[in-house]
Amino acid sequence: MKETNQSSMTGFILLGLTDDPLLQVPLFVLFLLVYVTTLIGNVTIMALIRVAPHLHTPMYFLLSNLSFVDICYSSAITPNMMANLLLGRMVISISGCAVQLFSFIVFGTSESLLLAVMAYDRYSAICHPLLYSAVMTGKMCMQLVIVVYICGLLHALLQTGVIFRLSFCGSKEISHFFCDVPPLLRLSCTDTFVNEILMLICSLTIAILSVCTILTSYIYILTTIMRMSSSGGRLPAFSTCSSHLICVTLFYSTGLVVYLSPKLKYSSGFERVTSVFYTVVIPMLNPIIYSLRNQDVKDSLKTLQKRPLCG
Repeated sequence: MKETNQSSMTGFILLGLTDDPLLQVPLFVLFLLVYVTTLIGNVTIMALIRVAPHLHTPMYFLLSNLSFVDICYSSAITPNMMANLLLGRMVISISGCAVQLFSFIVFGTSESLLLAVMAYDRYSAICHPLLYSAVMTGKMCMQLVIVVYICGLLHALLQTGVIFRLSFCGSKEISHFFCDVPPLLRLSCTDTFVNEILMLICSLTIAILSVCTILTSYIYILTTIMRMSSSGGRLPAFSTCSSHLICVTLFYSTGLVVYLSPKLKYSSGFERVTSVFYTVVIPMLNPIIYSLRNQDVKDSLKTLQKRPLCG
């Protein structure tokens, strides 16, 4: 009977961000601007790091990967959400829902772990400057990034696989603007206890690993900075650290609310608003907060603007 219910479904209905017709067009325009800004900001960062030789360092290599992840992360959600705003309730096939969920988890997990790797990079640079070039080699950076993406892929395969082994009978309406784990669990007519435990364990493991790495790194970083006798050395270090910590705080404070508390009785409106921040807004803010505030990036932008188009 469960197999019949599952196989008879052709897709889900995404209810979207809002059903208020007065808000749909203004929100579409707003999110279109946000998405375009996200693409321009992150593509610019990636292009600058590629063409500027003095940016070929571990820090900027990791930044370019963060920009790549942000583009993919946002692109997995935002275009579909904007279409949803214009068309109202929108049908998404089961396979399309699975692909969206898989992409979202891959790049969400990768971003979380990449932020931890970036914290470790700053720890190595500030706390052990003499050993930095020997520790954070090009090979080491590449290996760390590959591990990040592999973890993202494995987590996505696991979560997507167990979610779509459930039976979905009855209502097909997803009270959200994209296919996410908590709203899909609420639609299942079978016991989701194992899925909820699995989601909690995976989220906690990724969060604890990332947050502990970030906190430990910054405790040592701040201790080292406070011991510096020169204020000229403190300011650049503080600038880089504060930017990174802002990105980390924004990402974790919104995302973990949903994934570490699947049983909390949040309203669907609260869940949607929270999700907007970590899926749409943060990928736009990252290049602004972290990269475009960096003096090296600003100098590279000015240099690139002064270059002749030909010759």
